[in-house]
Amino acid sequence: MTDISDFLIIGGGIAGTSLGARLARHGTVTLLEAETALAYHASGRSAALYEETYGQPSTIALNKASKDDHHTLDGGVLSPRGLMLLDSGDPAHFESDMRVMAMEPITLAEAQEMVPILNPSTVHRAGYHAEALDIDTDRLVQHFARTIRQHGGQVITSAKVTAIHPGWRVETANGTFSARLLCNAAGAWVDQIAVMSGVAPLGFTPLRRSMARIKAPSDHDVSRWPMMFGPGEDWYAKPDAGALIVSPADEDLSEPMDAWADDMALAEGLARYETAVTVPVTRPLATWAGLRTFSPDRNLVIGHAPDNPMFFWQAGQGGYGIQTAPAASRLGADLILGRSSELDAETRAQLDPARFIS
Repeated sequence: MTDISDFLIIGGGIAGTSLGARLARHGTVTLLEAETALAYHASGRSAALYEETYGQPSTIALNKASKDDHHTLDGGVLSPRGLMLLDSGDPAHFESDMRVMAMEPITLAEAQEMVPILNPSTVHRAGYHAEALDIDTDRLVQHFARTIRQHGGQVITSAKVTAIHPGWRVETANGTFSARLLCNAAGAWVDQIAVMSGVAPLGFTPLRRSMARIKAPSDHDVSRWPMMFGPGEDWYAKPDAGALIVSPADEDLSEPMDAWADDMALAEGLARYETAVTVPVTRPLATWAGLRTFSPDRNLVIGHAPDNPMFFWQAGQGGYGIQTAPAASRLGADLILGRSSELDAETRAQLDPARFIS
């Protein structure tokens, strides 16, 4: 007979670990991760930027409510970065991005002072937001996992779910576990977990995003360069460990899987990046991909399943899971524990899974 936890969380990415940390003070938590390490899939493959005005209105509300925690958790997980928007021939998208993301216009000379390789013959205008900040994803995930363990919870890896029985009794490759409440934070696999649990799936869509790491252009010190992106986010580039990460910001439909980069999409993204700079790209140092999983309306999904109140959705983080995690997990815990939330009723309704039930 297995011990019965109060809360069984499936998924060891940022969604599952953060929710587990919020609940660990209020009952026994068991967190199950299919892979050999936490944050193996989307959470560990993100460009991880805190940009308060990035996303849907409900996402922005979660971003803002997460800000203080990002500054204080584990001594703070943010560091300076900055965000630069470049107009290389798409004025309509440029102006829309400037307005939506509340960016300040800067001169090309100011932009080149920050990024010396910008091409003045192709970059027509630039915008900048200094308050965009890097997030130390690993530090954040490990803080949440450590909090679970410190309060007597279990974090179990190599535990791919193979069967789920009413009650809940969950069979995995690393043992069988039981709990009163099942929390679904399984990233690209959330609909599969729902079906295994006898709960109606909500129509989540995993979308592949490809990434390439390239050598620092002309051996520049890129450590202080801002993250750069094109109008309509048709490419972006971000310093990382002495190199640059470049992505076409692709969103190609995928099955839930250990994703790999699409070479054609990467080539297109690298070409768009090259248009804005004076240094051509040589062979990438490495390539990879992650899955950004969205609900049908691209808002996160946080709440009890309408068809089974003992099944809880913490899902659909898309590309926003890391920056929204502190507030999203707090909302999840508030709903599970029957507490009032800091978020307004409209935002909560935009996140409620009941919105998909006609």
